[in-house]
Amino acid sequence: MIKKNYRKGGIGAVMDEYERAATEFKNLVGNISDADFVKIVDTETMDDDCRSVQTIVSHVTNSGFGYANYIRDWFEIPKRSPERKLLSRDEFLLRFDNMLAYTSETLERKWEYSDDDIQKVKMIVRWGPQYDLEQLLEHAVVHILRHRRQIEKFAAKEKIFIQIIKNKA
Repeated sequence: MIKKNYRKGGIGAVMDEYERAATEFKNLVGNISDADFVKIVDTETMDDDCRSVQTIVSHVTNSGFGYANYIRDWFEIPKRSPERKLLSRDEFLLRFDNMLAYTSETLERKWEYSDDDIQKVKMIVRWGPQYDLEQLLEHAVVHILRHRRQIEKFAAKEKIFIQIIKNKA
C-alpha cells in the first residue's frame, strides 16, 4: 500500500480528492494514442470544447486555472495563470500539473477553514450561480470526473481506443 500524506481539514480533503480525480484523468489520457488524442470524435456537438480528447483536456485544464482564479480574486491573491489555448499532449501534461499546484498554492493556509469561513467566501461564476469555497472546489472535482466519463464513453462507442498499460510492481 502506498503511503499518502493527507491534508488537514475539509478544504484539504476536497483538494486531495481533486488531485485523485486529476491522477485518474491523466492516467486515462496517457493510455490514448497520439492519433486518437487529436481525432475529432464528436462532429455533432455544438460545444467546441468537447469535439476531441485534445479539446476536452484543454478545456478541463483551462477551467481548473479559472476556478483557482475565482478564489484568488476573492482573497485578492495575484493571478498568473497562462493564456487559454488548445494544448498538445505534452503541454497538457505539464500545464495540468501546474494547474493543480497553482490551486494548491491558492488554498495554502485555508485547509482547515471552519464551515462558517468556507460559507463566507462567495463567488459568482460566469455560468451564473454563486458558490462558496467548498462548492466551487467540489465543482472542480466533478468537472474532471464528468469529462473523464465523456472520454470513456468515446472508447465505449469505439470512437477511440484506450490501451490499458499495467504497471509492473
